[in-house]
Amino acid sequence: MSTAYVVVTVLAAAWVGFSALSIFIRATWVVQPLSDYGVPRSWWSWLGAAKAAGAAGLLAGLFVPVIGVLAGIGLVLYFTGAVITVIRARSYGHIPFPLLYLAPVVAALALGYAA
Repeated sequence: MSTAYVVVTVLAAAWVGFSALSIFIRATWVVQPLSDYGVPRSWWSWLGAAKAAGAAGLLAGLFVPVIGVLAGIGLVLYFTGAVITVIRARSYGHIPFPLLYLAPVVAALALGYAA
């Protein structure tokens, strides 16, 4: 296991965990765009739980690699769905935001595969 893989994975998990926390505490800068995109309020807690589970799975993957791979794949699907949601809402200026969360997850998966 390389140092780069561990560092990137921990940072990706922290970044995604921060995103989950932001939904749980209903940070305005997160939930207002969700409303604007048409995401039902009843989904918000589930979305936060999915991110939190993904972050925990990335960390668990440091010890049980298959869990990390599955969590990474789940997060890639999640943030790809977020990009699609932003595009469907025609909020093109917001496309970089889910990509900022997607990129470190993809990097962690790539480094894990290379290790």
